[in-house]
Amino acid sequence: MKRAIVIGASSGIGMEVARLLLQEGWTLGVAARRVELLQTIGAAEVEQMDVTADDATARLRSLIERVGGMDLFFYASGIGKQNRELREDIELSTMTTNGLGFTRMIGEAYRYFAEQGHGHIAAITSIAGTKGLGPAPSYSATKAMQNVYLQALEQQANARKLDIRFTDIRPGFVDTALLSGDFHYPMMLKPDKVAREIVRAINARRHVRVIDWRYRLLTMLWRRIPRCVWRKIKL
Repeated sequence: MKRAIVIGASSGIGMEVARLLLQEGWTLGVAARRVELLQTIGAAEVEQMDVTADDATARLRSLIERVGGMDLFFYASGIGKQNRELREDIELSTMTTNGLGFTRMIGEAYRYFAEQGHGHIAAITSIAGTKGLGPAPSYSATKAMQNVYLQALEQQANARKLDIRFTDIRPGFVDTALLSGDFHYPMMLKPDKVAREIVRAINARRHVRVIDWRYRLLTMLWRRIPRCVWRKIKL
Protein backbone atom coordinates (compact mmCIF):
# COMPACT_ATOMS: atom_id res chain seq x y z
CA MET A 1 0.00 0.00 0.00
CA LYS A 2 1.26 3.47 -0.95
CA ARG A 3 0.16 6.16 1.52
CA ALA A 4 0.57 9.89 0.92
CA ILE A 5 -0.24 13.07 2.79
CA VAL A 6 -0.77 16.28 0.78
CA ILE A 7 -0.66 19.61 2.61
CA GLY A 8 -2.20 22.55 0.77
CA ALA A 9 -4.56 20.42 -1.33
CA SER A 10 -7.55 22.77 -1.40
CA SER A 11 -6.67 24.42 -4.72
CA GLY A 12 -4.13 24.84 -7.50
CA ILE A 13 -1.14 22.54 -7.79
CA GLY A 14 -1.78 20.77 -4.49
CA MET A 15 -5.27 19.73 -5.52
CA GLU A 16 -4.10 18.57 -8.97
CA VAL A 17 -1.28 16.48 -7.48
CA ALA A 18 -3.66 14.93 -4.95
CA ARG A 19 -6.00 13.84 -7.75
CA LEU A 20 -3.15 12.35 -9.76
CA LEU A 21 -1.88 10.40 -6.75
CA LEU A 22 -5.37 8.98 -6.23
CA GLN A 23 -5.44 7.91 -9.88
CA GLU A 24 -2.12 6.13 -9.35
CA GLY A 25 -3.58 4.13 -6.47
CA TRP A 26 -2.22 6.00 -3.47
CA THR A 27 -4.18 5.98 -0.22
CA LEU A 28 -4.45 9.67 0.49
CA GLY A 29 -4.87 12.11 3.33
CA VAL A 30 -5.27 15.79 2.50
CA ALA A 31 -5.12 18.95 4.58
CA ALA A 32 -5.63 22.69 4.15
CA ARG A 33 -7.25 25.66 5.87
CA ARG A 34 -10.33 25.56 3.59
CA VAL A 35 -11.54 22.11 4.49
CA GLU A 36 -14.77 22.36 2.48
CA LEU A 37 -12.76 22.39 -0.77
CA LEU A 38 -10.95 19.19 0.21
CA GLN A 39 -14.19 17.20 0.10
CA THR A 40 -14.20 17.37 -3.73
CA ILE A 41 -10.94 15.42 -4.06
CA GLY A 42 -12.28 12.08 -2.86
CA ALA A 43 -9.37 11.34 -0.52
CA ALA A 44 -9.56 8.78 2.26
CA GLU A 45 -9.09 11.29 5.07
CA VAL A 46 -9.44 15.08 5.37
CA GLU A 47 -7.96 17.44 7.97
CA GLN A 48 -8.43 21.16 8.56
CA MET A 49 -4.98 22.63 9.10
CA ASP A 50 -3.28 26.01 9.33
CA VAL A 51 0.49 25.47 9.02
CA THR A 52 1.14 28.63 11.05
CA ALA A 53 -0.83 27.32 14.05
CA ASP A 54 0.82 25.62 17.02
CA ASP A 55 -1.42 22.55 16.69
CA ALA A 56 -0.48 21.88 13.04
CA THR A 57 2.00 19.11 13.85
CA ALA A 58 -0.50 17.34 16.11
CA ARG A 59 -3.08 17.54 13.33
CA LEU A 60 -0.57 16.07 10.89
CA ARG A 61 0.14 13.13 13.21
CA SER A 62 -3.60 12.55 13.60
CA LEU A 63 -4.09 12.55 9.84
CA ILE A 64 -1.21 10.11 9.35
CA GLU A 65 -2.72 7.77 11.91
CA ARG A 66 -6.13 7.84 10.24
CA VAL A 67 -4.58 7.14 6.82
CA GLY A 68 -2.69 4.21 8.31
CA GLY A 69 0.81 5.59 7.87
CA MET A 70 2.76 7.77 5.45
CA ASP A 71 5.26 6.95 2.71
CA LEU A 72 5.10 10.26 0.81
CA PHE A 73 4.74 13.74 2.29
CA PHE A 74 3.88 16.33 -0.35
CA TYR A 75 3.91 19.98 0.73
CA ALA A 76 2.16 22.57 -1.45
CA SER A 77 1.20 25.21 1.10
CA GLY A 78 2.49 28.77 0.74
CA ILE A 79 1.69 32.38 -0.02
CA GLY A 80 3.30 35.07 -2.13
CA LYS A 81 2.61 38.59 -3.26
CA GLN A 82 4.41 41.46 -4.93
CA ASN A 83 5.35 44.08 -2.37
CA ARG A 84 7.13 46.95 -4.07
CA GLU A 85 6.19 49.31 -1.22
CA LEU A 86 7.51 46.81 1.39
CA ARG A 87 4.34 46.74 3.45
CA GLU A 88 5.09 45.22 6.83
CA ASP A 89 1.99 43.03 7.01
CA ILE A 90 2.77 41.37 3.67
CA GLU A 91 6.40 40.75 4.55
CA LEU A 92 5.66 39.29 7.96
CA SER A 93 2.75 37.08 6.87
CA THR A 94 4.89 35.69 4.03
CA MET A 95 7.74 34.99 6.44
CA THR A 96 5.37 33.30 8.89
CA THR A 97 3.73 31.01 6.33
CA ASN A 98 6.66 30.25 4.03
CA GLY A 99 9.30 30.24 6.75
CA LEU A 100 7.79 29.14 10.06
CA GLY A 101 4.98 27.04 8.58
CA PHE A 102 7.29 25.31 6.10
CA THR A 103 9.88 24.52 8.75
CA ARG A 104 7.25 23.23 11.16
CA MET A 105 5.62 20.83 8.71
CA ILE A 106 8.69 19.63 6.81
CA GLY A 107 10.43 19.09 10.13
CA GLU A 108 7.59 16.99 11.51
CA ALA A 109 7.48 14.85 8.36
CA TYR A 110 11.25 14.34 8.63
CA ARG A 111 10.96 13.27 12.27
CA TYR A 112 8.15 10.84 11.41
CA PHE A 113 10.18 9.25 8.61
CA ALA A 114 13.26 9.07 10.85
CA GLU A 115 11.18 7.10 13.38
CA GLN A 116 9.66 4.92 10.66
CA GLY A 117 12.96 4.27 8.90
CA HIS A 118 11.99 5.42 5.40
CA GLY A 119 9.96 7.98 3.47
CA HIS A 120 9.88 10.60 0.74
CA ILE A 121 9.48 14.36 1.27
CA ALA A 122 8.51 16.42 -1.77
CA ALA A 123 7.82 20.15 -1.54
CA ILE A 124 6.92 22.98 -3.88
CA THR A 125 9.40 25.80 -3.50
CA SER A 126 9.97 28.11 -6.49
CA ILE A 127 12.44 29.43 -9.02
CA ALA A 128 12.09 32.68 -7.04
CA GLY A 129 14.69 31.33 -4.63
CA THR A 130 17.36 31.56 -7.35
CA LYS A 131 17.95 35.30 -6.85
CA GLY A 132 16.61 38.06 -4.63
CA LEU A 133 13.63 39.57 -6.48
CA GLY A 134 12.99 43.24 -5.76
CA PRO A 135 9.23 43.11 -6.43
CA ALA A 136 8.78 40.29 -3.88
CA PRO A 137 11.54 40.45 -1.22
CA SER A 138 10.10 38.16 1.46
CA TYR A 139 8.78 35.69 -1.11
CA SER A 140 12.10 35.18 -2.87
CA ALA A 141 13.93 35.12 0.47
CA THR A 142 11.69 32.42 1.94
CA LYS A 143 11.90 30.35 -1.23
CA ALA A 144 15.71 30.47 -1.07
CA MET A 145 15.44 29.36 2.56
CA GLN A 146 13.22 26.46 1.56
CA ASN A 147 15.70 25.33 -1.11
CA VAL A 148 18.58 25.38 1.37
CA TYR A 149 16.55 23.77 4.17
CA LEU A 150 15.66 20.77 2.01
CA GLN A 151 19.28 20.49 0.90
CA ALA A 152 20.44 20.58 4.53
CA LEU A 153 17.95 17.91 5.61
CA GLU A 154 19.03 15.71 2.71
CA GLN A 155 22.64 15.98 3.83
CA GLN A 156 21.67 15.28 7.45
CA ALA A 157 19.59 12.23 6.48
CA ASN A 158 22.53 10.79 4.55
CA ALA A 159 24.87 11.44 7.48
CA ARG A 160 22.43 9.65 9.82
CA LYS A 161 21.98 6.85 7.27
CA LEU A 162 18.24 7.48 7.11
CA ASP A 163 16.36 6.22 4.05
CA ILE A 164 14.58 9.53 3.42
CA ARG A 165 14.31 10.87 -0.12
CA PHE A 166 13.78 14.54 -0.99
CA THR A 167 12.33 16.21 -4.09
CA ASP A 168 12.54 20.00 -4.34
CA ILE A 169 9.96 21.16 -6.91
CA ARG A 170 10.68 24.62 -8.36
CA PRO A 171 7.97 25.79 -10.77
CA GLY A 172 7.94 29.03 -12.69
CA PHE A 173 4.81 31.18 -12.88
CA VAL A 174 1.72 28.99 -12.51
CA ASP A 175 -1.84 30.09 -13.33
CA THR A 176 -3.29 29.78 -9.81
CA ALA A 177 -4.96 32.11 -7.29
CA LEU A 178 -1.49 32.93 -5.95
CA LEU A 179 -0.78 34.96 -9.10
CA SER A 180 -4.23 36.42 -9.62
CA GLY A 181 -4.50 40.16 -10.15
CA ASP A 182 -3.86 42.82 -12.75
CA PHE A 183 -0.15 42.10 -13.28
CA HIS A 184 0.59 39.99 -16.37
CA TYR A 185 3.13 37.23 -15.72
CA PRO A 186 5.08 35.83 -18.69
CA MET A 187 5.41 32.12 -19.57
CA MET A 188 2.44 31.15 -17.38
CA LEU A 189 2.08 27.42 -16.74
CA LYS A 190 -1.14 25.45 -16.28
CA PRO A 191 -1.59 23.69 -12.91
CA ASP A 192 -2.51 20.32 -14.47
CA LYS A 193 0.65 20.27 -16.59
CA VAL A 194 2.79 21.24 -13.60
CA ALA A 195 1.13 18.55 -11.48
CA ARG A 196 1.93 15.87 -14.06
CA GLU A 197 5.60 16.91 -14.09
CA ILE A 198 5.65 16.87 -10.29
CA VAL A 199 4.29 13.33 -10.06
CA ARG A 200 6.80 12.18 -12.67
CA ALA A 201 9.61 13.79 -10.67
CA ILE A 202 8.41 12.09 -7.47
CA ASN A 203 8.16 8.69 -9.16
CA ALA A 204 11.63 9.17 -10.65
CA ARG A 205 12.93 10.17 -7.18
CA ARG A 206 14.44 13.37 -8.53
CA HIS A 207 16.31 15.58 -6.07
CA VAL A 208 15.51 18.93 -7.72
CA ARG A 209 13.08 19.63 -10.53
CA VAL A 210 12.63 23.03 -12.17
CA ILE A 211 9.38 23.24 -14.18
CA ASP A 212 9.43 23.65 -17.16
CA TRP A 213 12.35 23.63 -19.66
CA ARG A 214 12.03 27.38 -20.27
CA TYR A 215 12.48 28.09 -16.58
CA ARG A 216 15.42 25.69 -16.42
CA LEU A 217 17.14 27.82 -19.04
CA LEU A 218 16.09 31.05 -17.31
CA THR A 219 17.42 30.04 -13.90
CA MET A 220 20.69 28.88 -15.45
CA LEU A 221 21.05 32.39 -16.87
CA TRP A 222 20.07 34.06 -13.59
CA ARG A 223 22.78 32.19 -11.69
CA ARG A 224 25.42 33.54 -14.04
CA ILE A 225 24.48 37.20 -13.67
CA PRO A 226 26.98 38.95 -11.35
CA ARG A 227 25.59 40.64 -8.26
CA CYS A 228 26.83 44.04 -9.45
CA VAL A 229 24.70 43.63 -12.60
CA TRP A 230 21.70 41.96 -10.93
CA ARG A 231 21.08 44.81 -8.49
CA LYS A 232 20.69 47.26 -11.42
CA ILE A 233 18.09 45.20 -13.26
CA LYS A 234 14.55 46.59 -13.08
CA LEU A 235 11.92 43.87 -12.66
